Amino acid sequence: MPSHTKSTARLGDRVFSNLSKGSGIALLAIMAAIAVFLAIRAVVAIRANEGNFLTTFAWDANADPPYFGIAVLLFGTVVSSVIAMVLAVPVAVGIALFISHYAPRRLAAGIGYVVDLLAAVPSIIYGLWGALYLVPQLTGLYEWLDQFFGWTGVFAYDGTPARSLMTVGILLAIMILPIITSVTREVFLQTPKANQEAALALGATRWEVVRMTVLPFGRSGVISASMLGLGRALGETMAVATVLSPSFLINASLLESGGGTFAQNIASQFKEAGSMGRDALIASGLVLFLLTLLVNGAARLIIARRKEYSGANA
Repeated sequence: MPSHTKSTARLGDRVFSNLSKGSGIALLAIMAAIAVFLAIRAVVAIRANEGNFLTTFAWDANADPPYFGIAVLLFGTVVSSVIAMVLAVPVAVGIALFISHYAPRRLAAGIGYVVDLLAAVPSIIYGLWGALYLVPQLTGLYEWLDQFFGWTGVFAYDGTPARSLMTVGILLAIMILPIITSVTREVFLQTPKANQEAALALGATRWEVVRMTVLPFGRSGVISASMLGLGRALGETMAVATVLSPSFLINASLLESGGGTFAQNIASQFKEAGSMGRDALIASGLVLFLLTLLVNGAARLIIARRKEYSGANA
């Protein structure tokens, strides 16, 4: 190869390498700037707060002096997201397995297209559908849960409109299902054919092939997809604000109105908030920011501990 061609290739490699490093550094700088901004504004509100920021069951940040806390918001955000994950992840894995290893090619392509299309639907559309259709339809389900499991207290239902954390969790599960399914499907499709063919040659059934080769290979990918869906569930705003009937009370029952989430509270309170009220909302946003970072950090640690992860990149 001529020397000028080598020098051009090396120059291109250097440019690409520097651009990649610059992009990574810029991303870290942007995240750091966001964190610093949130922290500075949050300190102002927390210092002026007459309540306990972590345990107060009230939000009156516009008062003089302000009195607010995030206990209800933290509870609602975590509980609704956990409900969404419990409902969405098993279904998403099942759909991904059906598309990648069970469905005929044409049917799999059609289902995959629908899944990708659902992932692109705006949040407000899900919220309107949830408020106008899902909420009325859940009344019968909640009455059934109250009849057979109301004695637990968790599924007690008082007959009010189904605008509760359970409804939010169900709606969030529907919203994150396409994301988790799409990523999981692509991971399962990357399973080495040699491993699957070897299992079949030893007499394994299709399910045994999936259990022994596909699921272990895709475990880290499923975790990554789940964390991606959890990130959306934690930060979802408009759909939750449309469906939930918030109050600063923590009910033992998931089927009764009450609770709230960080994103929903910011969306509903921001318009009427004064200067201190905005700082208080920013303080709650900082908690959501840190919560998201912790969730993603934990996911990375789980993935790093999986031996299959390094094998998948080999």
